[in-house]
Amino acid sequence: MKTIIPCKITYSDKDKCWYVESPKFYTGILTYGSTLEGAKKMAVEAVSGLLESYLDHGDNFTIPEMPKSPDWYGIEVEPGVAFVLWLRAMRKNHNMTLADVANKMGVKYQVYQKLENPKLANPTLKTLKKLEQIFDIELLSV
Repeated sequence: MKTIIPCKITYSDKDKCWYVESPKFYTGILTYGSTLEGAKKMAVEAVSGLLESYLDHGDNFTIPEMPKSPDWYGIEVEPGVAFVLWLRAMRKNHNMTLADVANKMGVKYQVYQKLENPKLANPTLKTLKKLEQIFDIELLSV
């Protein structure tokens, strides 16, 4: 359920910092950090915020493949955003509407709708088990 965004991270001798951009995903992502680790943390916030905005506004987007180059890093988006991306993809792959999934889960449409909102999604274990049954996939194992 991970979502990885390819980001180019380069060090600037002039500015003494690490710059992060994702030109293959969105040219407006630009952040930095005084250390490589700091730059990566800032990148997580930047790409997660952008994806959350896309999800909120219904924008279409494609997550590009990771280039094979040492200055590209895979930045993992925040779990709440990754969950929503996964859930929407699963629903679409099964040709189901929000109402279809809500009915199969035995919940109201509005309850299910919250699961596809990155600001509100907070699935319980019981909810995840229901999603496993609906999409015939194993999410949890103990």
